[in-house]
Amino acid sequence: MVFSMETLPASLRELKEQLGVSEAVVISTCNRTELYVSLANTPDQDALIRWFCQHKGIRFEKLKPHLFCYQGGEALRHLLRVCAGLDSMILGEPQILGQAKLAYNCAVSGGTLGHLLDRAFQHAFAVAKQVRTQTAIGANPVSVAFAAVSLARQIFGELNRSTALLIGAGETIELTARHLRQQGVGHMLVANRTLERAQSVAAPHDAEAITLSEIPGHLHRSDIIIASTASPLPIIGKGSVERALKQRKHRPIFMVDMAVPRDIEAEVGKLNDAYLYTVDDLREVIEDNLRSRQAAAEQAEEIVAEQVEQFMGWVRSLEAVPPIKQLRSRAERQRDELLARAQRRLEAGDDAVEVLQYLAHTLTNTLLHAPTKGLREIAATGDDNGIKAAKRLLDISDEDELTP
Repeated sequence: MVFSMETLPASLRELKEQLGVSEAVVISTCNRTELYVSLANTPDQDALIRWFCQHKGIRFEKLKPHLFCYQGGEALRHLLRVCAGLDSMILGEPQILGQAKLAYNCAVSGGTLGHLLDRAFQHAFAVAKQVRTQTAIGANPVSVAFAAVSLARQIFGELNRSTALLIGAGETIELTARHLRQQGVGHMLVANRTLERAQSVAAPHDAEAITLSEIPGHLHRSDIIIASTASPLPIIGKGSVERALKQRKHRPIFMVDMAVPRDIEAEVGKLNDAYLYTVDDLREVIEDNLRSRQAAAEQAEEIVAEQVEQFMGWVRSLEAVPPIKQLRSRAERQRDELLARAQRRLEAGDDAVEVLQYLAHTLTNTLLHAPTKGLREIAATGDDNGIKAAKRLLDISDEDELTP
């Protein structure tokens, strides 16, 4: 169901060509594919679903039961929750906001973004920032890789003088490398069974690639060691760590073993100056952090609810734009007609003060004619609510002294 970034611009243009679609944005990630559209006509969900099915080559009846569809305020609420990380598999994860911004930029460059969706996405980005700054939803790590790096930072403070040795080349190690680079680690080594695979992980992060057999020669350089391989036997033993600590003059080594079975012998944890954590230790941290994020999510949901109402108030106000334009146009037309009359009287030599009085009196009567007539008609029906609404519209309070 995914839309690749290469094909997305063409897909957006195709979507916008569908009947009634005036604006379109598509967010497509490994966990979600979502179409955000502004429809000029009465919403026709099935027409959009049929386009999607045709585009992806899947039967309508097969796909429809697995879809959700929101309209109006519910659609906006969903977008806000998505951008704030409240709808993610990992609660509060920040990557989705960047992905939503990519989708937005793609729609901008593709010309499928209009006033409504532009305002909606900008609002969603602002709300996501508000959630991040006003709640603790992103304060605590909830992935093993991020938890390991955060723990390292707690121990060493700034990591710019630290060297990290990553053992393995799977997804967890790749994610750990990214987090370490973002935290400004001084130097990084990636060790793997094959040098080619180690290089593929190391290259994007300016890291050094080595093979597993070279690890003993680099242990003494490593302040941080994080291991995650599928090896059936430990890769790092107690003896090699003892030798490394001697060379380091017993400067501590922080070690995280994410592998099952273990990559680092359990006895290493008994050595002075070697601080060994297992994936189970990190899971306890993660579970505590998830509970903390759940509490923050409740605050975030309140922010989202408030911001949905604020935005939908703006959307509802758009309905007043056409009559406001009509009202102003009529008033300006009446003004211009009366001004032309006044100018003709001045040119004819009439007294300027009398002309100004005529202009003020006639303009007042002209502008008040329609609302006065409307008030009388409402009053004649005995519609008290209508009178109250009219007074609110015309900014008339009960304290105002009205002259007949």
